[in-house]
Amino acid sequence: MTKAEIVSRIAEKSGMEKADVQATVESFMKEVKTSLEAGEAVFLRGFGSFIVKKRAEKTGRNISKNTTIIIPEHFIPAFKPAKVFSESVKKKVKKA
Repeated sequence: MTKAEIVSRIAEKSGMEKADVQATVESFMKEVKTSLEAGEAVFLRGFGSFIVKKRAEKTGRNISKNTTIIIPEHFIPAFKPAKVFSESVKKKVKKA
């Protein structure tokens, strides 16, 4: 599902204008991004948490040049679903 599809579905279900829904979705994503960039987690009860994970320094390989490289410690954004959300998905998603 794309952002445009999410906006369309919310607009249909809520009766709001697509432009208003688009602005709301964009604002939500901007706030999540800003919080994570500041090192703050975003907790949405019943849905999950957007968190920042620390990746330790490690050794990698550049296979085209056959050399070893050091990948420095860095941080990545991550999403951890709430237990209720995970259980709901487990029950409803059918194997293909």
